[in-house]
Amino acid sequence: MEQLKYAVDYGTLGILFCMSVLVFGFAMERWRFFRNIDFDSYESKNQIERATTKNLTIISLISSNAPYVGLLGTVGGIMAVFYEIGMSGGALDTSKVIVGLALALKVTAAGLLVAIPATMVYGGLMRKVDIAISEWEDAVFKKS
Repeated sequence: MEQLKYAVDYGTLGILFCMSVLVFGFAMERWRFFRNIDFDSYESKNQIERATTKNLTIISLISSNAPYVGLLGTVGGIMAVFYEIGMSGGALDTSKVIVGLALALKVTAAGLLVAIPATMVYGGLMRKVDIAISEWEDAVFKKS
């Protein structure tokens, strides 16, 4: 059972770590894109919308699903604690139960630590999208 607890714990934390690396990587890529955007290379509003919103769906999905991944790890950890209680044959050590439950909750906290910054990054990048499209429209209007 100890192996299952470690697999749930570290597996979930590993998934959350990968999610945070993806958010960071895509956010840096988008930041560089917006810094170097060339409005003259887009002929239509649809083209610039596709270009500016690239990879934002992934950031949005991670921000909305990271808490659920953390919750899944917490549920797995709590199930392991209850299993250990059941296998103890009635000899209940409350301090071990409380420590086990507290450790299970750390995965939910990790999920929130991934989701909150990802949501903030997504919101900031969506604002950049709105500004870029507005600037493109202004440039097109000035040409005509």
